[in-house]
Amino acid sequence: MLTRLEVHGFKNLVDVQVEFGAFTCIAGANGVGKSNVFDAIEFLSHLASEPLADAARRVRGPSGERGGDPRDLFWDGYREHDRVMRFAVEMIVPREAADDLGNTAVAAETFLRYELELGYIASTERGTAGRLALIKEDLTGIDQSDRLRFRQSAPFASTVLADRQRRGRYLATTSHGDVVVFHDTEDFARVAATGRANRTVLSTVIPGQPTVLAARQEMRSWRRLALEPSALRAPDGFSDPRQLGVDGRHLAATLYRIANDDDPDAAYARVADRLSDLAGVGVNEIGVDPDEVREVFTLFLTERSGLRLPARALSEGTLRFLALCVLLEDPTVTGLLCMEEPENGIHPANLSAMVGLVRELAVDTSLPPGDDNPFRQVIVNTHSPTVVQLCSADELLFAERVRQQAPDGTTTAGIALTPFQGSWRAKDGEAVATLADFVPYLATPPDTHLQLPTDLTR
Repeated sequence: MLTRLEVHGFKNLVDVQVEFGAFTCIAGANGVGKSNVFDAIEFLSHLASEPLADAARRVRGPSGERGGDPRDLFWDGYREHDRVMRFAVEMIVPREAADDLGNTAVAAETFLRYELELGYIASTERGTAGRLALIKEDLTGIDQSDRLRFRQSAPFASTVLADRQRRGRYLATTSHGDVVVFHDTEDFARVAATGRANRTVLSTVIPGQPTVLAARQEMRSWRRLALEPSALRAPDGFSDPRQLGVDGRHLAATLYRIANDDDPDAAYARVADRLSDLAGVGVNEIGVDPDEVREVFTLFLTERSGLRLPARALSEGTLRFLALCVLLEDPTVTGLLCMEEPENGIHPANLSAMVGLVRELAVDTSLPPGDDNPFRQVIVNTHSPTVVQLCSADELLFAERVRQQAPDGTTTAGIALTPFQGSWRAKDGEAVATLADFVPYLATPPDTHLQLPTDLTR
């Protein structure tokens, strides 16, 4: 679980510091930079698995395409000045972590802070782009006195936080520019010279370091869901993965696996019952048929009228909602899910059902995590007034453009994520959002032609 994110100098995230709970909704106008927050989280996740260059190519460029120049990732990256971006995350990591060979170990601490600083080295060859450079990388435990700030029960906290009083060091960067890895005995070994490293130390295999491994496993689990109708409608073969892809691919195979790991009739009935929350969708049953001859899975929805429809015949909004219903049933899906504008393709009458479903995907922090309460976190962004109105003050962050000091000392336009007044994120002496900031989401536009009569709004 990502509990705090600090970003400096990445795209228009000039100076962002924000805390997250189990479910967070970021509300803001189009073009303010809400998607850049997800880009930063996605970038960090890729850096936990891949070389610096590969991770950079996976992030959206200014045109929305991937695979651009590394300078696209920096604030004002094409002007001649030092290019540096800094990240810090505070996170709850798994107690047990598995390496790439399947070996498991127990982390010494589960509440950790990871800091990363990246620079840019220009190419000396004409016609070639420069590269990212590792400047700093640290991983430390967080004192148990620094408790979680979002609302949670004692059973939840005791389950996810390891009972350790001493704050440990696991990765550190020396004044000479070397990254060292610490063992539990506080012995350490130099593992990388930052200027020459082509990937983060966290992304490498470090035997005997379960806490570093747990941090890597947690960051790898941060995903950005972008459910695409074409992927949701694509057929699944028997040999295809049985895990829902970030684009929605393998929906049928995933539901078939979930149903057969459980009581199939009960699992299908739960999905059908939840899909019935959509107004205008009369669902009698849901099921997946395996075709033994063609070796493909086909997901079918049977309407109350008796009409049987394959998934490819369903509307985009219904398919997206169905995919989230399937995710809700999958206890193997844990970690952070980022979702952009979940209201897309959903009829206004069904937005309450959609927001309720997305909220339910997140772990219930009043209960300890487990198979019936998977340790999932959800962050969404939106510009929909209805979605904002369906969220509580504790769940909302207000995204707006503000003037901030840039890394080179000048003043520029950046993005701020401001908590709602009176919410658990609000701190004395720091900026908060009030109802006045949310007026565009709460008031009827002045040029509205159709309005409910007064006697119907009472």
